[in-house]
Amino acid sequence: MPESNKNSTVEIQYCVPCGHLPRALSIQESILEHFGRNIAGVTLKTGGDGIFTIHVAGEQIYEKSQEFDLDALLGTISEKTGATA
Repeated sequence: MPESNKNSTVEIQYCVPCGHLPRALSIQESILEHFGRNIAGVTLKTGGDGIFTIHVAGEQIYEKSQEFDLDALLGTISEKTGATA
């Protein structure tokens, strides 16, 4: 497991025309509540063409065709950043 990196940022890119903003905000809030100050932040990036992806340190860890599991997502973020709740 990597040493905790408080400079790690999670990026959620979502499709604006598809109306994915509420989902992106909900996931952003969950990540921030879970990790607090143990990550640098969670940014939202607008997009189109149905996109909904999540990246950690530039590596894609989720895209909308995958089954969404918040606990698994938080675990992956923890693995990639070394951050804990």
